[in-house]
Amino acid sequence: MPDIPRLDARACIAGLLAAACHGGAVAQGLPAPPILPLSGEPGATLSIHAPVPAALARGVIILQYRTEHLRIMPVFGPKAAEVSPRIGHLHVTVDKGPATWAHTSLDPIIIVGLAPGPHTIRLELADPTHRILGGETVEVTVPDSRPLKPAAH
Repeated sequence: MPDIPRLDARACIAGLLAAACHGGAVAQGLPAPPILPLSGEPGATLSIHAPVPAALARGVIILQYRTEHLRIMPVFGPKAAEVSPRIGHLHVTVDKGPATWAHTSLDPIIIVGLAPGPHTIRLELADPTHRILGGETVEVTVPDSRPLKPAAH
């Protein structure tokens, strides 16, 4: 029978743990990526897609959006405003108020119950202290989705 070298189980486990705990960058001697101070980060931007047509035909406004250089999270307060990379939320205002709400998830914005006709929806990027960083406005026309009355004979 050929001699098969026996490995010490403790040495194998220690080696596997070391490899798992020290990522490839450390193993290759590469430095960790730099963390930019907030003042060095590019400004936050917002892109809003057109409302989903099939939903809008039923009177439901679904707005999908994308942000750059701002992660949307439900975190608030002055200390959160110091976090890098930048975090924040959206302020959503329909028809110039009277109310505005904070949208704190990556889910699309869904608005129901608006009367048929034109509406203005304002989305603003806000930092954790509610300071406005930018925004976009969308014009939407909600169709009259009530069933048509039958013609009188």
